[in-house]
Amino acid sequence: MIIAIDGPGAAGKGTLARRLARALDFAYLDTGAIYRAVAARLLAAGADPGDSAAAVRVAAALRPDDLNRPDLRDERVSQAASRVAAIPAVREALLAMQRRFAHAPPGGKAGAVLDGRDIGTVVCPDAEVKLFVTAAQEARAARRHKELLERGEASIYARVVEEMRARDARDSARAAAPLKPAPDAAVLDTSEMDAEAAFRAAMGIIESRREDRTGA
Repeated sequence: MIIAIDGPGAAGKGTLARRLARALDFAYLDTGAIYRAVAARLLAAGADPGDSAAAVRVAAALRPDDLNRPDLRDERVSQAASRVAAIPAVREALLAMQRRFAHAPPGGKAGAVLDGRDIGTVVCPDAEVKLFVTAAQEARAARRHKELLERGEASIYARVVEEMRARDARDSARAAAPLKPAPDAAVLDTSEMDAEAAFRAAMGIIESRREDRTGA
C-alpha cells in the first residue's frame, strides 16, 4: 500500500506521516527533505537556488547522506527549497528516486508513506490512499513560529506569516506540479486538531480504503 500525503507547510503532514508509518510499520519518506538537501548544498556552495543549471547538477548528484544534513530545517534552507522545487528539471531529476521508494519500500516493508506537495498528483497518482492535509494560514504560521522559537531561532510572527504567504503562492502557482489536492484525495483540515486527533482521523480514512480494497 502507498499512502500519499500532501499539503502546505506547517499543516502537520510530516508529523502525521511519520506516525502513520510507525503505526503501520511502513517505510517513510519526507520528500521535502530531498528538495531541502538540494537547496542546502546550493547555499553551501554560494550558488543561487534559482539557478536551474546548478540546481539540476546538484539534484543529479544527490547522495543519501545529504538527507541527514543538520541544516535541512533552517528557515533559510526551507525558503530556498521552495525556489528549487519550482524548477521543472529538478523535479524530473528527483522523480525516479521517489517512485522507487514508493513501489519498492526499503527494508521489505509492506507499504510506504510519502509526504510532500505533489505525491498524490504526480509522484504516486496510483496511491491507494491520498490525504491532503491543510490548515488555516494563521494556524500554520503560529505553529511555524513556535517551532522556530523552540529550536532557538529568531522568529517574528508577522515575518513568518509573510514568508508563508509567499511560499504558498509559489507552491500553488508554479507550472511544474503545483500544490493542489488530487481529485480523489481526502482533505484533512487540522486547524482545530492536535496531533492525536489528526492521527485518528487519518487512520479512519486508511481503514475505510482498506475495506474498500478487500470488499469487507
